[in-house]
Amino acid sequence: MSHEINELIKQRLGKLDALKKAGVNPYGGAFPNLFGIKGLVDEFTADNSKFAAKEVIVAGRIMAMRLHGKSAFCDLKDQQAKIQIYIKEDIISKEKFEIFEKIDIGDILGVKGEVFKTRTGELTVKVTDFTLLSKSLRPLPEKWHGLKDVETRYRQRYVDLIVNDEVKSIFYTRSKIVTKIRQFLDGRGYLEVETPMMHPIPGGAAGKPFKTHHEALDMDLYLRIAPEIYLKKLLVGGFEKVYEVNRSFRNEGISTRHNPEFTMLEVYTAYSDCSGVMRLTEELIRFAAKEVLGKEELEYQGLKIDLTKWEKVSFADLMKQNFDINPDDDTKTWIQKLKKKDIQLEKSIISRTQVLNIIADLIEPKSKTHPVFVVDVFTELCPLAKAKPDNPLLTDRFELFIAGMEVANAYSELNDPIEQRKRFKEQAKDEGGAPEVKGKTDEDFIRALEYGMPPAGGLGIGIDRLVMLLTDAASIKDVILFPQLRKEA
Repeated sequence: MSHEINELIKQRLGKLDALKKAGVNPYGGAFPNLFGIKGLVDEFTADNSKFAAKEVIVAGRIMAMRLHGKSAFCDLKDQQAKIQIYIKEDIISKEKFEIFEKIDIGDILGVKGEVFKTRTGELTVKVTDFTLLSKSLRPLPEKWHGLKDVETRYRQRYVDLIVNDEVKSIFYTRSKIVTKIRQFLDGRGYLEVETPMMHPIPGGAAGKPFKTHHEALDMDLYLRIAPEIYLKKLLVGGFEKVYEVNRSFRNEGISTRHNPEFTMLEVYTAYSDCSGVMRLTEELIRFAAKEVLGKEELEYQGLKIDLTKWEKVSFADLMKQNFDINPDDDTKTWIQKLKKKDIQLEKSIISRTQVLNIIADLIEPKSKTHPVFVVDVFTELCPLAKAKPDNPLLTDRFELFIAGMEVANAYSELNDPIEQRKRFKEQAKDEGGAPEVKGKTDEDFIRALEYGMPPAGGLGIGIDRLVMLLTDAASIKDVILFPQLRKEA
């Protein structure tokens, strides 16, 4: 296969040479793309007479070519649509047609001409002149869907987008989802903000950070694992409703649901709490679905999901039912109970937080036909959340699962600086804690809380996972334009 491709590239390089010798610039400059193919098709469809004997100008990539002696029909495709073009030697001149004979599928052309319909009723541009805008040296794959190595599609996303309209459609939808989320929040008085992506102390979520070094300041910094700390500082500063669509980073494994670089929405509402954020979350997701899909029912990987029905289940109850584990059991008891259930733990597992995280991954809400809020999460898993007034071992928090996938996380924000310092110290001395935070306390955040932060509800939604749900994508790689991949062999 590679030999065949090399031969085709050699042929195209020969054509490139010939074009240059003929005085043709194979990589032209700006072109007055006046209509856009979709605009042209839409307007002509609405009024057939509009383009009669009128010159039109469009540009795009040649996706198919059918030669008929001294004439040819080609499919010209741009960002949104495609149209047939008709090129004939008698119309464009012998010299110009000789140049066209060096054009290949994949080349980008700008054309001028008149619109007509063929005998079969296909909308076509009769070309009176054309300009080569970019010569393609590599042939497009004929059967991109048939590639066995799926990673090639992700690695060469530019080719994937050229030949697979359904892939391009996913990213149009992704953009629309984010736009609608902003529209929803802006309409409710939330202010979009931007906070630092390099942090002196990693915080705001559990996760291993990426480390870097700033030369001028001679200090280590960490790519953010979450923007939470900075957004809560804004609540202290007097902003009462803020959100950020943010890029965050975690130096951890890659899977169908995890990418080391990902997009989160974080929303903070002063004078609210977990219950208020729960309502906001439901309304936001239902709004996005209605605006983007036109309905509140979706199908994800064969599951029918009803977004009009939302349920709450207790994490503490699930732990009790599945493993007979109570929040006040010690670590040794937890491990013994897990072993009775045939849950194997690595010898390196030494902290309660590590055990809890493993157990949390094993517990999924049973219902996958509608969204489920998992509440009553153990306090040890939530160093930044308020404990429930009637049970300090549980937090006022929820995790949202849709189709068995965690999509959102929210809680009543801890605004007691003394309790927050205590939680940070417990987290820092945790034997299984990340080395980046061991022995460290974010003193500036504590200082901010000491000035007084209003009670608030905080929400984090995984944008990538929400897009997966709304586009029925099986892997997070399908909704990230350029996902992280292993080194190319």
